[in-house]
Amino acid sequence: MLAEIPSDAAEMYLDLLKKSLTRFAFPETYTKVESRRQIRRKYFTWLLYPALQPLLAKENVNLFVESPFDPAARIEGKDWPANAETMVGLKRLENVQYCITQVLQNNIPGDLIETGVWRGGTSIFMRGVLKAYGVRDRILWVADSFEGLPKPDGRYQQDQGDIHWKSNPVLGISLEQVKANFARYGLLDDQVRFLPGWFKDTLPAAPIQQLAILRLDGDMYSSTMDALQALYSKLSPGGFLIVDDYSSTPVCRQAVDDFRAKHQVTEPIQKIDWAGVFWQKTR
Repeated sequence: MLAEIPSDAAEMYLDLLKKSLTRFAFPETYTKVESRRQIRRKYFTWLLYPALQPLLAKENVNLFVESPFDPAARIEGKDWPANAETMVGLKRLENVQYCITQVLQNNIPGDLIETGVWRGGTSIFMRGVLKAYGVRDRILWVADSFEGLPKPDGRYQQDQGDIHWKSNPVLGISLEQVKANFARYGLLDDQVRFLPGWFKDTLPAAPIQQLAILRLDGDMYSSTMDALQALYSKLSPGGFLIVDDYSSTPVCRQAVDDFRAKHQVTEPIQKIDWAGVFWQKTR
């Protein structure tokens, strides 16, 4: 149940937490150059970047480009924040808050988990919601390789040719850094448990008895299917399944649709924004 706490105080805290984690309240004006395509309009620099990049890295010097803030894109999670702990945008964080609030109000049993966390921002927000409502009897599980995405291993032909792993220098945020991000917000405690490793190895053996919230952010067919196969049966009736990439990543959508068809999951899929969807498990 929700703790007895002034609702406006909790809502003010969570609103500020959302806007901090997305940097909506503290927008960046410059973005670190991670690839040549980020400077494609600056022709001279674009030509020199391949030669400059090793020298800059050797001297521990970073190159930045001007990056005007677009509030509409940040709300929808359509841009890539330079420093924010999450890139999902405000709408998907609001959906997380809605789902958690519903399971608390309706006494739906189980813990919370996010599979695929990047810098940890959405998981941090999930812990923040529990904190705001004084919930002490639920665990937040944080599952990630903390190395980026896996190379396709041949188990699923749908992932053939997938190149997400080539972005691992950017996507592979270390466990230490994610823990530091939790600590920055005062939300690293014994209610947060980490599951480091590839989903196919960690999730089937994870010591999770029951879930009320299952949030997937795996991008690939394998990462999405591995999480669904290992964890969906543990999701309580009345709990919520959230998929971050359903409408933006075709192989993620295919994995979800294939799983739903095989296991006769018929609950209607609800849209969150341009990318994310969710449904409430009823049986």
